[in-house]
Amino acid sequence: MDTAMAGHAGAADLQAMALSGSIYITVYVGLMGVVHALIPIIGQHFGAGRHLDVGRAWGQGVWVAASLSLVGGAAMLFPDPWLAFSGDVEPAVRHSITWYLRALVVGLPAMLLFRTIYALGSAVSRPKTVMKINLASVGVKFLLNWVFIFGKLGMPALGAVGAGVSTAMVGWLMLAAGLWAIHHDPYFLRFRPRVERPDWAAQKELLRLGLPMGGSYLIEVCAFTFMALLVARGGMYVSGGHQIMANLAALCYMMPMAVGVASASLTAQAIGARDTVRARNTGRAGILVVLAGALLTAIALVAGKSAILRVYTDDAQVALIAAALMQLLPWFHLCDAMQCISSYLLRAYKVAVVPLILQVAALTGLGLVGGWWLGFGPKAGALAPALTRMAPGAPEGAGTMWLMAMLGLGFSAALLFIWYRHIVRRQERLAQAGA
Repeated sequence: MDTAMAGHAGAADLQAMALSGSIYITVYVGLMGVVHALIPIIGQHFGAGRHLDVGRAWGQGVWVAASLSLVGGAAMLFPDPWLAFSGDVEPAVRHSITWYLRALVVGLPAMLLFRTIYALGSAVSRPKTVMKINLASVGVKFLLNWVFIFGKLGMPALGAVGAGVSTAMVGWLMLAAGLWAIHHDPYFLRFRPRVERPDWAAQKELLRLGLPMGGSYLIEVCAFTFMALLVARGGMYVSGGHQIMANLAALCYMMPMAVGVASASLTAQAIGARDTVRARNTGRAGILVVLAGALLTAIALVAGKSAILRVYTDDAQVALIAAALMQLLPWFHLCDAMQCISSYLLRAYKVAVVPLILQVAALTGLGLVGGWWLGFGPKAGALAPALTRMAPGAPEGAGTMWLMAMLGLGFSAALLFIWYRHIVRRQERLAQAGA
């Protein structure tokens, strides 16, 4: 929503949104990954029938989320080190980036604390509570964006900065609604969700699983961030076209991520109940659902490209660049979806360190470093023939980065699936030995 509405405010606002949004998403998603360690931990407690441990684990997650918000806020208060990758950024754009991030520093604690409620609802098979809050927040977010971005109801037109202000406000409203829900819904009351003093053993378990999970999330999103920072060298039109592509890729990712969370939650419950057959079957079902969904999404992207671009921008030059890059998006999404479901299923088994190592090799080594090397570095232009065949008209640097990111995701998916099969077989052997 921010990207689409800032795109109609102007190309400069769209570039500010591209750069500041990329910085925020990098910080937020990396920290969110640590908080999401609650999903397998709570899921296994729930599957084993340890209801009071569910509420206790949630409270320990609140401490972790609050602490992480301080770390994330410090990282966003100083955007200049991030923008050093982008070359010369116009002063007006740089000013918008600074104030957008300052607004989100205010909203970050609420957003991370709300993720603990999201994790709780997902892990105990009660996702509708969070879904209702999210759906309501979309309407509120649209209204506040309209007011602050375009200057309605007597407010000044803040452009991209207004999107940051509205996000911070919505974050606190969502947290308030979530806390009310888990303390008034009889379904959650059985767990007695409560914030007790920090239990260092529980904190250690959360961080032992959460830090490599957060690292995996960070590796996945860093490609988008550094792509945005590097692509900004091509000017605001290339940066705007890239931002539309990146936003669409992130939007499409919601489907495999949602199924991944559901599959991980149900698989963790089965593991907690010591039902290895149900855990394996749930994982297989999740993989098939994600594959089918990814194919349907790819078809929709091809068929609806013109209509999608009209939603995002009125600028013909930005739309032309975005249309050229979008030729890679269906293939990118297929690779992204499959590596997503495999990583979530591994997390259900509390396996996070090896996946992180595999993703560093595939996504950072091949995807990000390879994309820079072939798109902006010493071998810039080496993939021009392949890019011309797959995405004619795409800017060479941005197109090469997207092409290598796609290859990195495909390689990551293959490695993660191999490790997932190994873990499932090992778990079943251990269960048979115990029986």
